[in-house]
Amino acid sequence: MIEAKSLTRRYGSLLAVDGISFAVEPGTVLGFLGPNGAGKSTTMKMLTGFLAPTSGTASIHGHDIRSDSLAARRMMGYLPEGAPLYGELTVERFLRFAAETRGFRGDEVSRRVGATVERLSLAEVLGQTIDTLSKGFKRRVGLAQAILHDPPVLILDEPTDGLDPNQKHEVRRLIREMAPDKIIIISTHILEEVDALCTRAMIIARGRLLADDTPAGLLARSRYYQAVTLMLGDLEAAASRLGALPESREVEIRRGRLTVFPSSQGHLFEAITRTIREEGWQIEQIQLEAGRLDEVFRTVTETREVAR
Repeated sequence: MIEAKSLTRRYGSLLAVDGISFAVEPGTVLGFLGPNGAGKSTTMKMLTGFLAPTSGTASIHGHDIRSDSLAARRMMGYLPEGAPLYGELTVERFLRFAAETRGFRGDEVSRRVGATVERLSLAEVLGQTIDTLSKGFKRRVGLAQAILHDPPVLILDEPTDGLDPNQKHEVRRLIREMAPDKIIIISTHILEEVDALCTRAMIIARGRLLADDTPAGLLARSRYYQAVTLMLGDLEAAASRLGALPESREVEIRRGRLTVFPSSQGHLFEAITRTIREEGWQIEQIQLEAGRLDEVFRTVTETREVAR
């Protein structure tokens, strides 16, 4: 597993990461969420050995990142922010170099590079220098070097940044295929990534870990969880009628829609559909809300007091 223990990083007087601790087991796709400047990338860099912690440590499958750094890094594939290094190299030469630095030789280098090129659809740009690639292709080359040695741990910083919708779909499919026997940590501020890929999500802000749950568990914290949203003719009359239901806590009219929030009494959706039949309302749309991750994210990162 990966186990982080009180990971802390200072840049002078700036406390970028403040005592983060967590553990991740194989088979987990962990979404590491936070606004820009929250400390996500700094945490990733400490886990991968790119930055030394100011204090605290972490272990990767039993190898300490401080005292056994090389062994820990052998267990990992890392996609950092930005483009791969060595932009003057062709894609093929860069990937062969990455395979050789991982210890592969001879035919095994060609086999590893060929299989990875096929998985990430890089054949058409093999002869191009990295500097000439689009941002999307650069991200795919970066992901290719991270996975070509088939590591048990993948740490991916914004893996779909710059990709078009089709490319995002393919990268997400690849991550799902690899997930059952690996630990995959994805640092992102794209909330749809969590819903599409992750089995667990952590929210970080101001360098501190504020939430750690499954995506479903985070959605259950939403004000909109199990709320009912409707579109119909007379919103004011419907709001008055539905707001009086014992199953309703409050109502909200916004952007031509009525949202009814549940109380702790009974089943709100059933009560509303029963009322619709009784009143004979013509409903354009009705939806049971699963919760809104963006609202949870804002609540956690902007308004929650961080314990000091």
